[in-house]
Amino acid sequence: MNRILKITFLGANRNVTGSRHCLEIGQKRVLVDCGMVQERNDAARNWEPCPVDASSIAALVVTHAHLDHIGLIPKFVADGFQGKIYATRPTVALAEVMLRDAARIQAEDVKYKRRRHREEGRKGPHPAVPLYTDKDVDQLAAIVCETIGRGGNLVIPVFAVKRAQE
Repeated sequence: MNRILKITFLGANRNVTGSRHCLEIGQKRVLVDCGMVQERNDAARNWEPCPVDASSIAALVVTHAHLDHIGLIPKFVADGFQGKIYATRPTVALAEVMLRDAARIQAEDVKYKRRRHREEGRKGPHPAVPLYTDKDVDQLAAIVCETIGRGGNLVIPVFAVKRAQE
């Protein structure tokens, strides 16, 4: 049986944020990281649907807990991802704190944008709603807890940036 590995770079291509790579082996797909784009000029990409159907991904491997590697995971889950998530225990601990903080900041940004747009009599290019909320982070936390409860733990090298946090 000939099993060819295909890697598709869905983010952090020609820039440093929004890390997201799809590995395909036969009929299986694994996503490595699901990061938020943080550069202002490219941030609109966070609102775009993932280039691969979230429900077609069997597993997500998280390399470390920076927002440019984890920032879109709650949105990915809300978009239909139901696979397993693999990360080290320190990454899981940090990720929940980071994602809850990001959800809070997004909610504050929405309030500010709504007020500013109302005062200026205009609409922005994207809906004035956060990419995700604390409720979305809760849904993600349930998936992660199930993985950790099984003793799931995986450490892989970060091939895209040649560094590892843990």
